[in-house]
Amino acid sequence: MRIAIVSVLVVMSLFGAATQAAPEPKTEDQKTLYALGLLIGKKLESFNLGKADLDMVQSGLADSVLNKKPQVDLQAYGPKVDQLQKARLAVVADREKQAGKAYMDKAAAEKDSTKTASGLIFAPVKAGDGASPKDTDTVKVHYQGSLTNGTVFDSSIKRGEPAQFPLNGVIPCWTEALQKMKVGGKAKLVCPSDIAYGDSGRPPMIPPGATLVFEVELLDIVKK
Repeated sequence: MRIAIVSVLVVMSLFGAATQAAPEPKTEDQKTLYALGLLIGKKLESFNLGKADLDMVQSGLADSVLNKKPQVDLQAYGPKVDQLQKARLAVVADREKQAGKAYMDKAAAEKDSTKTASGLIFAPVKAGDGASPKDTDTVKVHYQGSLTNGTVFDSSIKRGEPAQFPLNGVIPCWTEALQKMKVGGKAKLVCPSDIAYGDSGRPPMIPPGATLVFEVELLDIVKK
């Protein structure tokens, strides 16, 4: 991976990709290098980089790749990279939580919705007539997960295949909510980040601090 990253960074240095219009990839190698750049960019999403930030990152990358003298002491500033990442994540998480709170307030006011002590908002869509699972059970479900803006990040329905998992091995929101359901039932769950994926999120699909919305159908409790 080190060789591949160096290759794409050399291309960035030669063409000034961070500060100028990037050249259009035409050959197979260029297209592959461009795809590698996209993958590397995904790894940097948690830093929430602006243009000026990216220019500075490129400067450091170019100096390293071209064996120029570093402009800062890496031993002193290398450990600060994690601190910067955490600080940037916190800003994104706070923004997401504010947006999520407005959505949750509206969802909690809807008919038949209940809000639990954990912050879960549970809204039954269809009553089931089977048993309710315990937190030690394995369940089979159909579900669709989305962000509060409607963006779908996961869906067993679209895949056309139910999901199966132990209730004590998923996010706390699901562990709590599924025990409120009976086999054959459907429900809408609104999960604040505290009982979902927290301030880390699951980039690139789930931002830090994101409130998640699930439509869940409990198909069965799997026999051991």
